[in-house]
Order: sequence, then C-alpha cells, then structure tokens
Amino acid sequence: MNKIVLYDTTLRDGSQGEGVSFSLQDKLGIAIKLDELGIDYIEGGYPFSNPKDASFFMEIKNVRLRHAKIASFGSTRKANTKTSQDPNIISLIKAETPVVTIVAKSWDFQVSNVLRTTLDENLKMVAETVEFLKSKNKEVILDAEHFFDGYKSNPEYALKVIKVGQEAGSDTIVLCDTNGGSLPPEIAEIVKKVKNTISMPIGIHTHNDCDLAVANTIAAVEQGVRHVQGTTNGFGERCGNADLCSIIPILALKKGLRCLDEKGLKKLTEVSRYVYEVANILPRSNQPFVGKSAFAHKGGLHADAVRKAKASYEHISPEKIGNERRILISELSGGASVLAKIEKYDITHDRKLMKHILTQVQDLENKGYQFEAAEASFELLVKKALGRHRTFFDLEGFSTTVEKRENGAINTIATVKIKVDGVEELTASEGDGPVNALDGALRKALERFYPSIKEMQLVDYKVRVIEPQKGTAAKVRVIIQSRDHKDLWSTVGVSENIVEASWQALVDSIEYKLLKD
Repeated sequence: MNKIVLYDTTLRDGSQGEGVSFSLQDKLGIAIKLDELGIDYIEGGYPFSNPKDASFFMEIKNVRLRHAKIASFGSTRKANTKTSQDPNIISLIKAETPVVTIVAKSWDFQVSNVLRTTLDENLKMVAETVEFLKSKNKEVILDAEHFFDGYKSNPEYALKVIKVGQEAGSDTIVLCDTNGGSLPPEIAEIVKKVKNTISMPIGIHTHNDCDLAVANTIAAVEQGVRHVQGTTNGFGERCGNADLCSIIPILALKKGLRCLDEKGLKKLTEVSRYVYEVANILPRSNQPFVGKSAFAHKGGLHADAVRKAKASYEHISPEKIGNERRILISELSGGASVLAKIEKYDITHDRKLMKHILTQVQDLENKGYQFEAAEASFELLVKKALGRHRTFFDLEGFSTTVEKRENGAINTIATVKIKVDGVEELTASEGDGPVNALDGALRKALERFYPSIKEMQLVDYKVRVIEPQKGTAAKVRVIIQSRDHKDLWSTVGVSENIVEASWQALVDSIEYKLLKD
C-alpha cells in the first residue's frame, strides 16, 4: 500500500482559530499525543512570532518522541534583506528543529499587494531562503501559499515559484488552498498539471471556507499527492483547516492507503477528544468519525436494524477508530431501541421490563425530559426498574438565598441537610449563583462519607426553556455534564423551578458517579 505522510499543524495553524489558545504545557501534551497516534510531522509553531512558541522548541527537545519529527514554521526572508540577517530566519535556526516549513507567496496578487515587492524579488526570496536552510542541514518543506488562487490568476508565475523551490533544494512542496475557495475538480486538475511540471514530493494544505477542505484534500491525494497537512478536529482560522480526524479514516479505511497503523487508528477518537479538552472547547457531537453522535441511532427502526446487522446504518465499524455505537432513547424510540440500550448495559432481555422502561421514557419525555443527551440519567432509570439502584443519601432539605447589596455586589448562599445511614450532615456554601452554591454545599456534605466525590467536576451546564409561551412560569430542562479522571457523563432534570431542575440533575450526576465507583 502507498504511504501517506501526515503533517499536523494544530499547534500553529490550529491555534489561530477563534477561541483556541494553548499554553506551553498544552502544546507539549498535544505533541506527545500526536506522536503516540503516529503522526509523521508536528508543526510546533512560529518561533519568530511569540516567546511561547520559541519556548516550545526548547522544551520539546527534552521529550523523547517515538515517531514524529518536529517542524518549526516561518516565512521566506524579507524583500531586499540578506537571508542570514533576517530575524525570522535566525529564529528558525535557533529553534534547532530537524524540519523547517517555509511559507512562500505563489500568487502574483499577494506578492504585489501584500509583500509589495516585485515578482522577481519574490523568486529570489524563495530560492535564497531554501538554499540557506539546506546549508544548515534542515529538511525544508515549502508551503506555496495561495497556490490555487495564484494558478488560476497567473499559472506561469505560480509554477515558476514552485520550480524555483525545487531547484533550490526543497524536500517537499505543499500546494495551499489558503482562502479555502477552491472546489475538488479544480484541485484535482491543478494538482495533475503540477505533477507534470515538477518531479519532487507534493503536499496539500486546504482550508474549510467552502466546507470542502477534506474533499479537496482527498481530491489531491487521488491525483498522487502523498504529503497531507491538516489539524486535529479541523481547528484553524476563519472556518478552520482540513480535519485530520476525517482525512485519516477516509484514506485508511475507504482508499486503502497506509497512514496510521491499526493501533493508531483506534486512538483517533481519544486524541480528538483530548485536544478538545485541552483547548477547553466542547466537542462537536456530529463531527464525522470521532463525534459522539457519529454512530448514534435514535429512530426505532434504525436501532432495530443496527441491532440485527450493524452495517445497515453504519458505513464503518466505530471500533476501528476508537469510537462507539450509541442507541439514543427518546419518544421516537421503539422497543428495539430500548432493547439495544439494555443489551449495551448487559441486562438480560425481558419484554415486560422493556415495555415498562419504554413507557417511562415516553412519559418523562412528554414532561420535558431528554435522555438522548443524558445517558447517565437513563442508566439510573434502568437500574431503578431492575431494583439495582442504591440511594446513597436522603435529603432532609435545602435552601438558597440570593442577596444584592447596596454596593451592587451579589451574594449567594446555599444550605443542604442530608442523612447518610442515619447520620445527619448540615453544610453551607457560597457560590456565583444558586446552582453553583448548591453544588458546593452538596459536595461538602457528601465528601465526608464518599471521598471519591472530590475526583468529580462539573464541566458543562445547559438550561433550555421547554414551554416559552408560559414566560417565567415555563418549565426548564437542565442538562449537566460531569467528569472524573476516567469518564464523562450527562444527567437531566426538569421543573418549573430552575433550582429544583438543577438539583435533580446534580443528584443524578453524583449517584451515577458513586454507583460507577
């Protein structure tokens, strides 16, 4: 099989996405994960642009990577400047990476209007920068920025840029769809022409402004490109970069091309979610391949078909890329959905039980509950139906007070009184709001009896108004997402009182944690 070289630029191009910010330790952690995955090149950053990226290159030298090469990123020398004296080039040498990626303008419009230099001077900038880096024994990857726009505007000049890069000694030339405006047939046609012009390895780097970054990458690979650039989860400026979490399984499982081994493929979902977590961004549930909903089945007919034959509604086995099949429970569910869900939890098949649980689910969802987004609450419902549920504490009462003071400060206090095995515990906690204070007071009360509660943290809190026509008297649905060092789970509560709905979800979340332990 043909080997595809994978180049991940999450730490540089991906960090330019809105809302994405990595600390130095974040970048080091992600680099280690990408190396474990089997990525060939990890672009660590732009050392000339900020001290953090420069520090990354110093620190990553102390990390023993098993597979990946680290690349630093920079641009060609400035116009009318000696290469050895250009601060950007000097920073690349100081980074001491084995690989240097250089971005070069290949669109005449950009040369004239952004660099504001002549087309001939730009060619000299490309040649002299590559030659200088090769003289320092660097592997040089030349990113031909805006190549596809440049080719459409002035094919002769765009080709001249990459020919100069080849003659200067570049190891790989990457064609970039920087504005993300090209279509797959255009990419395919231009790549084919480039392959007839230069004889060296060609790469592809696409952006997602037309929602075609993955498709454009695949189109280039079909024309013989074997160096693929992208980011984990498609992070990147504007609409993002090509998502390696989609590209990798398409190449490996659909095209039969070698990029990751079987072990690496099975880590793909884990690495995707790790990067989301480090970036403090909620995972996109409908993300192809690695998303939580990528293999989720809600309709009763679908669930029944999948239970009988997995391929009926799944294009690949989710286990191949480390994901899992999920059967969603809702008012759309039939008996087959509940049966499939029960099978997942290793509960013996029981038609009467199945009907009882289905009726409960439909009744509760009619009242506003939603179990497809709260699987932990559904599991507790099943355990209660089976008589396998345990009550860990009894509530004797709780209260919350919100006081706004004369100086404008808002003070919120919650008190909780519970009983565990006959022992009463009364605690109070301040918080940013009534739910936060209530969460703190309940945890404080329980930690004495169940120390593992300290491992648990609330990571997301959503409120949805169910009956907006009733105004402030409307029911609300609260979904709480919690996690510990092993798992992530969601619970639900519904009430006309937002504090009561939150309490229901909080209690479910804690009970799920304790039952799990």
